[in-house]
Amino acid sequence: MTTFIIHTHGRLQEWVAQENGYFATEGLTDYVLSWHGLLSPDHAHGQTRPVVPDNRNGAYQTYEQGRDASVSCACHWTVNKAAAADLGRLWGECYTVTPCGIFVPATSSIRAPEDLADVAVHVGYQSGSHYTTIQALEPFLPADRIRLTFGGSPAERVDQLLDGRAAAATMFGAQYYLMEQLGFRKIVDATFMIAAMVPAGVDLADVRGYFAALRRAQSDIDMGHQRYTRFYANELPERHRALVDVRRFGPGERFVFEPYTQAMYDSTQSWIDARGIFPPKQAGAGVYADAVIRLG
Repeated sequence: MTTFIIHTHGRLQEWVAQENGYFATEGLTDYVLSWHGLLSPDHAHGQTRPVVPDNRNGAYQTYEQGRDASVSCACHWTVNKAAAADLGRLWGECYTVTPCGIFVPATSSIRAPEDLADVAVHVGYQSGSHYTTIQALEPFLPADRIRLTFGGSPAERVDQLLDGRAAAATMFGAQYYLMEQLGFRKIVDATFMIAAMVPAGVDLADVRGYFAALRRAQSDIDMGHQRYTRFYANELPERHRALVDVRRFGPGERFVFEPYTQAMYDSTQSWIDARGIFPPKQAGAGVYADAVIRLG
């Protein structure tokens, strides 16, 4: 039997499923929870590191390089494109949504989305914050006034806001709650959908068991997330964990057990292509039936 490797995603569900025995209940007994590099706790002192200019190592690149997981997550935009390029298949039986927004320091003069015209918003390259920041600002600003800086991982962008290297940055999930608790000002909410990627050769019975366990965990979180917010401590770098009380965080990322439809797939492809986020040579031209796993 091959160990089922799960990349956690800064959320609660895997930790709740493990604590309450739901993986075993659903027949998944040989598994391990691990952190993926973009979201893993980083114990270096980020404040002492210079900003990496034009950091173009984002979520999509990790799929190009190959993730060592039986199932992993990233924003649905990236997973959609990676699946189209035959870097794995998108799990089409559910998706998640997570709180997301663009934050600025409390002392900033920026108070409305229009004030972000020509202001560099720090995001991750070809990662969820890249797409969702454009989507969030388009109702307020023309495309040529939306400026992005590729600041790296969510933890690195927290550091950049904390030490003044970023005038604005997009945060989701645990980092969203962190910035909120530290008094940073949210300028606008952003839509952030997340999908799962399954590489070739993984037993789909194990994948079904994994998601069935997370469905049970989601119900527990819905009934009272306060019992489980302590698990956010597993997903934050030590330097950030020391700044906040994770017991005050919200429920975060939430599973939606509805299909990721062909209309969603096609419209996402079209939206990304219309904005030139991927050069033509980088992303494949996959079709829904090949790129997405549907059990029906």
